[in-house]
Amino acid sequence: MKLQKFNYLLIITFIWLATACQTKTKDLLTQLKALPNVSVEKIVGDTTFTEYYEMWFTQPIDHENPELGTFKQRVLLGHRDLSKPMVVEIQGYNIWTEKAGELSKLMDANQLTIEHRYFNHSRPDSLDWKYLNIKQAAADQHTVIQALKKIYTNKWISTGISKGGQTTIYHRYFYPNDVDVSVPYVAPMNLEREDKRIYKHLATVGSEEARSKVRNFQIACFKNRKQLLPLLKDYAKKKKYNFKMGVEKALDLNILEYSFAFWQWGNTTIDKIPKSNASASDLFAHLAKASPFNFFDSKKIKQQQPFFYQALTELGMYSYEVAPFKKYINYDKDLTFDFTLPEGADGTFNPKSMLAVNQWLQTKAEKMLFIYGEYDTWSATQVDLKDNTKCQKFIHPTGSHGTRIKSFTPEMQTKIVQTLETWLNIDIDETKLIKK
Repeated sequence: MKLQKFNYLLIITFIWLATACQTKTKDLLTQLKALPNVSVEKIVGDTTFTEYYEMWFTQPIDHENPELGTFKQRVLLGHRDLSKPMVVEIQGYNIWTEKAGELSKLMDANQLTIEHRYFNHSRPDSLDWKYLNIKQAAADQHTVIQALKKIYTNKWISTGISKGGQTTIYHRYFYPNDVDVSVPYVAPMNLEREDKRIYKHLATVGSEEARSKVRNFQIACFKNRKQLLPLLKDYAKKKKYNFKMGVEKALDLNILEYSFAFWQWGNTTIDKIPKSNASASDLFAHLAKASPFNFFDSKKIKQQQPFFYQALTELGMYSYEVAPFKKYINYDKDLTFDFTLPEGADGTFNPKSMLAVNQWLQTKAEKMLFIYGEYDTWSATQVDLKDNTKCQKFIHPTGSHGTRIKSFTPEMQTKIVQTLETWLNIDIDETKLIKK
């Protein structure tokens, strides 16, 4: 009888737990569906989360004039538990992945991923470019965060990588109280349309030997330009690339881009750079690998046009320095990215926004932890906090644009985690990071 009673209680307990889980799922979905101007669907996403949802927020094209029209903004939600923190992955482009990011894994947190306006799925039917600016994008993110804060009431952390890191900074500038802490990764803080600090970085980064090898490789490519052109034409045909600026200029641009890409990504090493007397085919193979030509493909440019528009009108960009190669190429001035602008769009740069954000970072910003790689070309325009000790910046020696918290030494990882623990007043399991 005792065994039967035990089995009966076990069955009842199992049924109760199953019902509780179903109720919890239903409760969360019900709460999500109750949010205004949002459509929700439960989907299969990163299975490290207990539940995963795709949401579409109806956003005004102009938050200051909602009558102008709306668009749908894609948002993903990875749910673990309502009692856990929420990490907001603020994208600077489209949503690249459904996977949990570094901070979500580290904190065993929920994750909200917000696609940037005008990118991929989150586009109005008609693109009026003047509404693609940091203020409108921050208002999008504010709307999403405030909606979900009605459900998730624990700590909130915003983060983003590269342009997503920039976007994280801008959102925090406009809405400093939306989240408790922000962690922008490898985020440039450009102050000019073509920020010349890039030139200084490329002239001083790494060792003199490494810089010489990079420069000599570029010179070798220019010297072998006639031999490289047919190789590029064949390569472009095979890859179905189309260069609006012409194949000759595309080659020049890519050779100039090589130094930027080499130090930005670190996806090739100095010892793999071909010697100056290498064959044209060897030069071309290395160039195409280290600095992919699809960056200048018309289709790729079209996909990334929102980025180029923002960079050239508000966020700042870089240009290609012609002077060191004047002997081999014939351009009157440094080459800019104006060829990427949408047809008919005004490409005038207004520095007002970046100067204001920069001033705020150096004086009023709080609890922002910046991650950079020393060698990364974009570190040339990294955030300069001046005397603002309310934020922290960590630079990984020799690090690239792929630098993350896990890239640092165990000692530095501990310091970073302790900073986050202090700011958030929570305990973080540091063992979740991959040690070097």
